[in-house]
Amino acid sequence: MKIGIVGSGNVGATLGRRFAQLGHSVAFGTRRPESAEMAELARLPHSRVVSQAEAAQASEIIVLATPWPATREAVQGLGNLAGKILLDCTNPLRPSLDGLEVGNNSSGGEMVAQWAAGARVVKIFNSIGSNVMQNPDFNGQPATLFYCGDDAAAKDTARNLAAALGFDPVDAGPIRQARVLEALALLWVSLAYSGLGRDIAFRLVRR
Repeated sequence: MKIGIVGSGNVGATLGRRFAQLGHSVAFGTRRPESAEMAELARLPHSRVVSQAEAAQASEIIVLATPWPATREAVQGLGNLAGKILLDCTNPLRPSLDGLEVGNNSSGGEMVAQWAAGARVVKIFNSIGSNVMQNPDFNGQPATLFYCGDDAAAKDTARNLAAALGFDPVDAGPIRQARVLEALALLWVSLAYSGLGRDIAFRLVRR
C-alpha cells in the first residue's frame, strides 16, 4: 500500500518506519525535509521524504500524526482528500497534559473528519505512546488498540495494518467514539507520567 505520513514526530516516524519495514511504500510528509531526522527516514527501504501535501496526494492511506494545535492547518493544506483513508492518531491534549481541549460533546476525531472533507477517517494509534507502537508485545500478549470510524472498509484496512504491527485491534464503534478513545489517551498519559512509566498499554480480556 502507499502510505503518507503527515507529521514527522515520534508517532509519525515510528509508524512510518514500521510500515516501511513491512514493505509498504511510505512518503514522510514534513515541513523540515532538511533535518537529520528526515534524512535518516529517507534512507529506509520503500521510503521518501516529501511535503505534507505531496505525501497525502500520492497515498491511498494518510497517517495524521501532528501536534493538536497544528492539526487543522495541516489537514486543510493537504488538498482534496475525497475517498482517501485517513488514520487519525492525534489527541486534543491541553499543553499541560491535564485535560482535553475538546469536551464531551465532540472530539478531535470528529473535528478532523469535518476538516478532511470526503476522507474516510478512522481514529486509531492514539491511545498509547510511540514506544508501544514500536513494540506492542507485553510478555507474549499483544497490546489492545481501540479504533473507531464510520466507514466499514476503512476500518477493516486500519485493523489489518494494526494487526500486522502486532496489536490486538478492537473496533470501538462509530467516529463519535473518539470522544472516549481520546479520554483513554489522556488516561495513558496520566498513568505514564505519574510513576508507571511509558512502557504500559491497555489490554482487553475476553471470556
